[in-house]
Amino acid sequence: MDRLPSWIRQHLAALRAVIVLTLLLGGIYPLVVTGVAQALFNSNANGQIIEKKGADVGSAIIGQLFTDKDGNPIGKYFQSRPSAAGDGYDMLSTAASNLGPEDVVDTLPDPNGADDDAKAGSQSLLTTVCARSKAIGELDGVSGARPYCTADGVGAVLKVFPAAGTPTRAVSVNQACPATPFIADYQGVKVECGKPAEDYSAGRTVPIRGDAPTPTVPADAVTASGSGLDPHISVAYADLQAPRVAKERGLDVTKVRSLIADNTTGRALGFMGEPAVNVLELNLALDDLASGTGQ
Repeated sequence: MDRLPSWIRQHLAALRAVIVLTLLLGGIYPLVVTGVAQALFNSNANGQIIEKKGADVGSAIIGQLFTDKDGNPIGKYFQSRPSAAGDGYDMLSTAASNLGPEDVVDTLPDPNGADDDAKAGSQSLLTTVCARSKAIGELDGVSGARPYCTADGVGAVLKVFPAAGTPTRAVSVNQACPATPFIADYQGVKVECGKPAEDYSAGRTVPIRGDAPTPTVPADAVTASGSGLDPHISVAYADLQAPRVAKERGLDVTKVRSLIADNTTGRALGFMGEPAVNVLELNLALDDLASGTGQ
């Protein structure tokens, strides 16, 4: 070995290091960690899978949708919060929408667009929230009205021209013609409906708060979590849904609210975050009650 050139000895030393580290960090260490996890935290290590009648029905730590084949909410079940992970709660596409509070202007659908994206258009975060709130209000029989939202469930946003100075033109950019603008005029200027493919970027963006009261529909009902996989909803959102679920199942709403309380987790470490309701476990408790296996 001493007779080998120095550069060969260096390469052999590097190769030995790679082999040893691969065995330690790529083999032995993962096996030890996995073994300890399985021995001490078996349920957590395996995804906290929930079984029902011998079949896996979901995970306590991964949310899921409670909708029919067409994506419509199933009335007898509590609904999860929205998800931006794939088509909803896709663990292979975990993600947030990555849209922020300044995302308030839609791209209106253009039937004559150059591609499918242009023809379909896209909703801003504001319009997405407005549309979700309106839909939840209709589902649960409450007001879905929110500040900065129109009655037809889009963002109440104007583009005002010129960008500075006295307005001479105002467009409700999220309401495609022939929709009637949510307000008739702005500072004495008649408000127009939005036209697909027209460039309004030179105008000043003016969100209009309107006179909507404090929202009845809570924030977690209309916004997705950062991972898109959150299995919990707020107690407020669960309480909002309780009358609808009770009616659909022919139950006393007091009993449904008791099940909500049973499936509510406290703050982490007693002081972090807010109490939350596990949607899958709550819906399973409801099914148990209906089948006579619940308490």
